Amino acid sequence: MKRLAVAVCGVAWAALLGGSALAQEQAQRPAWAQGPMYNTLKAKLLAHKQVFSFTVFKLDVAGYCEKAKHYDWTFFDMQHGTLEFSDVEQMIAACPYNGAIPAVRLPDAQEWHIQHATDIGALMVIVPTVDDVDRAREAAKWVRYPPVARRSLGNNQASRIWPNYRNTINDNILLILMIETPTGVANAYDIASVPGVDGILVGNNDLNSFSGYPVDSPQYQDLLTKIHDATVKAGKIFGCANAGYAKGNPLSNDTFLFQNGPSNDGWVPPGGARGGRSGQSAQ
Repeated sequence: MKRLAVAVCGVAWAALLGGSALAQEQAQRPAWAQGPMYNTLKAKLLAHKQVFSFTVFKLDVAGYCEKAKHYDWTFFDMQHGTLEFSDVEQMIAACPYNGAIPAVRLPDAQEWHIQHATDIGALMVIVPTVDDVDRAREAAKWVRYPPVARRSLGNNQASRIWPNYRNTINDNILLILMIETPTGVANAYDIASVPGVDGILVGNNDLNSFSGYPVDSPQYQDLLTKIHDATVKAGKIFGCANAGYAKGNPLSNDTFLFQNGPSNDGWVPPGGARGGRSGQSAQ
């Protein structure tokens, strides 16, 4: 009986300490991170504002926390970068309220990849090279909790960062699918129409690579227009990985989500790399 009492007491004390730590974390949240819509990136996109990111390829806590002050969102690249989930987890935990909303581009649509990305606190999941409805549905299946999808509950960092997490994340999370091939273009409307998909991001470099059309050709512009029209028809967000499409293109006024691009306060990263990048990304 004594052992049981000690064990129960220990559990209660641990819970008290855990509750105290959680209360401290909650007290540190800025006002924007306490309301029902804490994904400021999603709020901007729904208001039809253009948003820009910086890209992170490897672990750099200090660099990440500095750049996050100046951009709308962070593009953690786990498709082409060498990041591990523990790296991204560490960076998000270091400065969750610096400004830039954390997004992770995964290499695929596997359940465990999406679970890991969301559990560590990402508020946007990006799945590359989506060619058909099956891949779109697979991604949508794991991004949100029931009853709308099949994400599993876990003891995670996200619930300590974002308020009332289980009850609010379905409305805050974003699922963005990348269309990068002529096959994807042909299926663009069906892909964008999948419930749970919030938007389409064109992988501009890969669309050029897969199609063989120069980016300044009428044929390439036609592919872009087809993706754009299908996305808008489906009522979803349209974006381009290349921030050069923010201005001067016939589709610019309806293009809102960009990888990289200018900071939101005029800040220029060391070396002047656009979007805070230190190297080229395969977009």
